[in-house]
Parts: sequence; structure tokens; C-alpha cells
Amino acid sequence: MAVDAILEKKGRSIEVLDVRGVSGVADFFVITTGESELQVKAIVANIRASLKENAGEGPWHVEGKEHYNWVLMDYVDLVVHVFLAEQREYYGLERLWGDAPHATVDEMGSAADVKILKD
Repeated sequence: MAVDAILEKKGRSIEVLDVRGVSGVADFFVITTGESELQVKAIVANIRASLKENAGEGPWHVEGKEHYNWVLMDYVDLVVHVFLAEQREYYGLERLWGDAPHATVDEMGSAADVKILKD
């Protein structure tokens, strides 16, 4: 649901990392990039609304809503990172969690196309 919510708001460079085998923090990370603070805000709002409406879930914790250049949404088993491009490159989460299986989401696709989400 989070991936599809990101796609609805035209998030770019969506990566899904299966961190179950390399971290006790969560099962999955979803990482995406917004073009502006306004788009990051829209992506975050759409994720929150979609997960609340479709799964009855709200985030356990949210960080970064003061500036909307990196927002972390913690749903316990799922952590979503919504970045501006500069911050995403600087922090390099994909490199930090490089041992985790990952998949790139086609911006014209859907979450149903992401194989690691089906396992």
C-alpha cells in the first residue's frame, strides 16, 4: 500500500529493501525521492491516508515533518523514507543496507510487480 501511495504522488526512484535478515529494526524499508518539499509532504500525506484507510494503521513514529527534506515514517514492520534527492544521496541508505535483498519499483508499475513483497 505504501508503494502504491508513493506512485500515486509520482515519487521517484522507489526502492524496497527486505531487511528481515540483516536488521531487527523492521521487515521492510521503502525509500523514495520527491522533487520538492511540497511533493515530499504530499507523498507522506498520501502514505499516511492510504495505510489508515486500507489497513487501519497509523505510523508509530514520524520524523522530519519540520522541513520535509527527509521524512521517516515508522510503521514498526515497515519504515518508509521519503527524501529530497540531495539528502538521499548524502545519507545513502541503500549503501548502508547493501546486504539486504532489494527491488526497484518501476515508476509506471505497482506494488504488485515487486517480487520481494510477494515472498
